[in-house]
Amino acid sequence: MRGPRGWWRGKSRPQQVETYTRWSFYFFSVVEITGMSGPLSGKIPPWLAGWLLAMIVGHAVVTTVTSAKALDWTRGRRARPVRALWALGTVTVVLAVTVLAVHQYGPVGRGTGQAVGTVYGGLMSWGGGLLTLGFRGRRQMLAIVSGFAIGAGVLSLPLGAAWPIAVVTAFLVFLSAGFLAVTCLFSVWLLDSVYELDEARETRARLAVAEERLRFGRDLHDVLGRNLSVISLKSELAVQLARRGRPEAVEQMIEVQRVAQESQREVRAVVRGYREADLGAELVGAQGVLAAAGIDCEVGDRTAGLPAEVQSVLGWVVREATTNVLRHGDARRCEVGLRVRERRVVLTVENDGVAGTPHGGGGSGLAGLRERLAAVGGTLRAGRVGEDRFRLAAEVPLTQETREVSGVTL
Repeated sequence: MRGPRGWWRGKSRPQQVETYTRWSFYFFSVVEITGMSGPLSGKIPPWLAGWLLAMIVGHAVVTTVTSAKALDWTRGRRARPVRALWALGTVTVVLAVTVLAVHQYGPVGRGTGQAVGTVYGGLMSWGGGLLTLGFRGRRQMLAIVSGFAIGAGVLSLPLGAAWPIAVVTAFLVFLSAGFLAVTCLFSVWLLDSVYELDEARETRARLAVAEERLRFGRDLHDVLGRNLSVISLKSELAVQLARRGRPEAVEQMIEVQRVAQESQREVRAVVRGYREADLGAELVGAQGVLAAAGIDCEVGDRTAGLPAEVQSVLGWVVREATTNVLRHGDARRCEVGLRVRERRVVLTVENDGVAGTPHGGGGSGLAGLRERLAAVGGTLRAGRVGEDRFRLAAEVPLTQETREVSGVTL
């Protein structure tokens, strides 16, 4: 069973920010209870203190439930919680009016004014401020805060409060509810920005793949377009000559055969250039891409002297491993090592931030790498190391012939 640390690291960066935002709003309920229950320890009747505390706790529960539903709405996971918002507004006003009515007409003695005023203002402030979480427009949020502030002042007048106290109460409620409204607005904006950035990173990766496909398609079009046109014209000419019994038809078909063979060679060259990867360039590119994504990357570049065939297949390993680091988990550091030992070239790519995420364990990318490595007698191992680290290791043997040709010293 994973502990809290593993549970937290198992989330992506946007999910971590969302979890932090949610628990911040839940913690507001704790602040509401502790902040408004402080004056209840003064010289007020025990029954009144218990009754006020029960109202504070009940109101905090309503604000917590409404905040959770409103946050789900901001993420597009549910419809706007209209009933919950109406319930929060209604409960806030009813409890606030009840507090003043009991203080004015109930059997309470002196010394309860501070406690009652704190609970009354707190209910109106927390209710009005957190109610704005269910609205998008700034004007709507300002209208809600102003409405609760004005309502707090107006409702206190018929229940015995002097007008200067009513004005001060309205002003304090406006400030408190306004602060909570700004907090809600900023929190939702920050959460949306984090998710948008994560989507932009995924989009950038997809665009890079699409661009590479377009490049490959352009290369094939440039190679085959002209040659296929020549083959078509030569074939048509050969058909016409054959129908007329002309011996030149054989020459034209020989030319068609020559152009077709030339096209095959050019296509192989394009595919070979597309499938081969330079290890040194891939290491530099991986470091640049990971650094741009905010991942600290340490790369070893002992590529000198390695055979071209080995560099090509290891270059593909670096490319696929870099893609996995970007697309899976939430890495903060990545280490790429390359060394020659015991007549084998060993390439390792290790990164953190993969707890709880399926880091390419059975994907087609790793399967393709294993096929490439198998063609040169190599092997690939991939899996977790510890709680939150993932290591990919590729080994390629160096035969005596390749060592002598490349000049690799073992």
